[in-house]
Amino acid sequence: MKKRTVLIIGAGLSGLSLAYFLREKKVKAEIFEKEIKPGGLCRSIEKQGFVFDYSGHLLHFRNRNTLSLVNKVLNGSLTKHKRKACVYTFNKFIPYPFQANFNYLPKRVAEQCLRGFIEARKPTPKSGNFLQWIYSKFGKGIADHFMIPYNTKLWKIPLDELDHKWAERFIVVPTIEQIKERLTKKKSKSLGYNDSFWYPGRGGIEELINGFFSGLDNIHLCAQAVAVDLKKKIVVFGDGRKEKFDKLVSTIPLPELGKIITALPKGIQDSFEELRWISIYNVNLGVKARGQSGRHWIYFSQKDIPFFRIGFFHNFSSHLVPRGRGSLYVDISYSKDRPVCRREIGGRIRKYLIATGIIKDENEIYCENINDIKYGYPVYDKNYTLARRKILSFLSRNSVISCGRYGSWRYLSMEDVILEAEKIAKNKL
Repeated sequence: MKKRTVLIIGAGLSGLSLAYFLREKKVKAEIFEKEIKPGGLCRSIEKQGFVFDYSGHLLHFRNRNTLSLVNKVLNGSLTKHKRKACVYTFNKFIPYPFQANFNYLPKRVAEQCLRGFIEARKPTPKSGNFLQWIYSKFGKGIADHFMIPYNTKLWKIPLDELDHKWAERFIVVPTIEQIKERLTKKKSKSLGYNDSFWYPGRGGIEELINGFFSGLDNIHLCAQAVAVDLKKKIVVFGDGRKEKFDKLVSTIPLPELGKIITALPKGIQDSFEELRWISIYNVNLGVKARGQSGRHWIYFSQKDIPFFRIGFFHNFSSHLVPRGRGSLYVDISYSKDRPVCRREIGGRIRKYLIATGIIKDENEIYCENINDIKYGYPVYDKNYTLARRKILSFLSRNSVISCGRYGSWRYLSMEDVILEAEKIAKNKL
């Protein structure tokens, strides 16, 4: 039987882990990556002795087999951390998640949150959008004081335009018992899927990429796909090279794939144009001293503060910074309709890092690394489900699999991406 020709576009975590699993099946795939090195957004950058990732890239495991695999790929250099996260609100830091720790807030606010949460336990009509879901799960107090301002800041669109199904997995909904426990105890069991996380013991998150990349000899770098002819089953690359395929696996962002497929049917082109996303302006800073008492990341809901999240690389691994120094990442979301002013944002970031006590003054900053991430999160709006379904169905009928966080156009963790790659290698190729 003739061996099928499998092409993979994109050598990020999805493309490389898929190639890893295919190699175990003795299926050879040719991988094409437009950059000079593999990794996609799962890369690390070294600058003046600091190692930065593209924002926070942390590993969360629900599956023991995936944990074992990643530990193997990293040659045992995988460290588990107990999450220490918080929320900045009412000009103070409180433990994360807000919805289970509002007892740290002013008494009037805490009473509003508790009263609203109890009211929300009563039966309500089924949620039709994300805003309704917030009110039905948390009540008015938690909604008004955190959930609505934070998510409006993150998603950049009215919350009643968002679907709620993505949130059911990622947003913690505590029980009454868990709320009561926190009212009487300062230390309680952590809540949420990310109560623990793992990170490479040495090096940045790119070590994970290096592990999957090791031993693969069929990767073509500086090879950007510029056209895909589905009828002829040919991919054209920027240098004029053409490659035929029996199966094409795309891990590039779904909207980018839509741009390079030739002769798209009008209905499918319309579906591609309905896809929406938010972008992340990521600023990494090397700073004079380590701070924040071992905190890993902080959420910010206040409208005047430009960033929605910051995190501390030095608390993931001391090997990411020179001795005694600290480092952090700052994330600002923006969209096509609500862009970020790059000329002003640096000054605003510094202003509010000082105002919130993250740094004392600008003299603490040693170096800066900026990453403008076009595709941060797919937006789950009213068009999302049908548009995505039409696109993926069309691609499947034409021997194309689009996978990974951005290829499948889903809010996936790194573990999800690896598990998806394993499933594709086992069942579809």
